[in-house]
Amino acid sequence: MRQSPINRILILLKTEGPQLASGLGDALGISSEAARQQLAKMAEEGLVEPVTSAASGRGRPKQLWHLTAAGNRQFPDGHADLTATLLSTMVSQLGQGAVDAVISARETDMLRRYRSELDVAVDLPSRVAGLAAIRTQEGYMADHWQEEDGSLMLVENHCPICSAACACSGFCRSELETFRVILGAQVEREEHILLGARRCAYRIRTVV
Repeated sequence: MRQSPINRILILLKTEGPQLASGLGDALGISSEAARQQLAKMAEEGLVEPVTSAASGRGRPKQLWHLTAAGNRQFPDGHADLTATLLSTMVSQLGQGAVDAVISARETDMLRRYRSELDVAVDLPSRVAGLAAIRTQEGYMADHWQEEDGSLMLVENHCPICSAACACSGFCRSELETFRVILGAQVEREEHILLGARRCAYRIRTVV
């Protein structure tokens, strides 16, 4: 099914971050003016808003467009309200230990599933690539690449369990530990959605 220009803009802003109208037009194969018209419609709906960047050199300040909170909510967050309520109720009725047990069970299941799919990977880059593919299937809109210093990056542009993670940071700690175990590598989280970043970004290095 062909995506509408608005949906394509939403995805571009989600995965690439703030963009110029001209850049969005190029990506969509339309004129800058047509892109601005689409952005204006989206702004009226509260999905995007512009921010003026500082001028570089003698050039004029540039207007970058980014997603609002409403724009980000266009991407699924796995029954957000229900999840947060259930976690809160579990803590109040059963104690933090019950939530910890759920997180531990989830981690065990993730390790089992990830191992079954990644055991055929012969090296760290292929394991990272495989993990990115799995996480994308799970709704994290993941990407990966290798940096000039040889380290690998795994980036997740969306968090489908964000509300659960906000209610209990143990989910984030568990996922980071899962990455370290399944990749057999040093993994450090450099950007974190829960701390206000646009995405979660992980730098991965071979264990020395």
